[in-house]
Parts: sequence; structure tokens; C-alpha cells
Amino acid sequence: MSNSITHATDADFDTQVLRADMPVLVDFWATWCGPCKALAPMLDELARDYAGRIKVVKVEMDANPKTAIACRVRSAPTLQLYKGGSVQATQIGLVPKAQMVRMIEAAL
Repeated sequence: MSNSITHATDADFDTQVLRADMPVLVDFWATWCGPCKALAPMLDELARDYAGRIKVVKVEMDANPKTAIACRVRSAPTLQLYKGGSVQATQIGLVPKAQMVRMIEAAL
């Protein structure tokens, strides 16, 4: 995993994501989720490609159920793009990297 990816928990989601000073791409994932594992290398690439412009944060849903429930996440993987503390876009499931890039570029 890229050093540019941060892990957030129920305790620090507000600080890591909602109060961030740049757009944040949040990956809600689970250890048992095959598509989540397939998505991980693309997130590493995005974290490197957009370093300093966006923040990439992973939230393990089973370990952080309060955050998943509060964010209305019902399936893994779910990607949410936050800007200014609000969700700007959501993608559910394994999506192509180009689709994630469009979501990010729209927020920049």
C-alpha cells in the first residue's frame, strides 16, 4: 500500500476526512471483499498521481461500523469523494480507474 494512503477510524474520521483542507477520496472496504482487493492498486496509483492535491483515506467497514452507518455505506467497496466536509460523489463497486479520475477531477 502507498504511504500516501491514510487509514481512518470511527474516532478520527471527522478530523481525517470532514475537516480536511483538500478533497478526500474515501474507500470504504472490508477484508473479506474481493473487489476491494482489486481496487487497492488503483487507489495506490491515484494517491501517488494526486499527491498534494487530494487525500486518499481507507475505512475498514467491519472495524468502523459507526462511520459506515453515518455515511450510509451499505456495500463494499464504496468510494465517496468529500470536499469541504460534504460528499461530492459516490461510486459503489469495482469501478475503472478512469471513472475514479473523472470523479476526482470534478472536485479539483
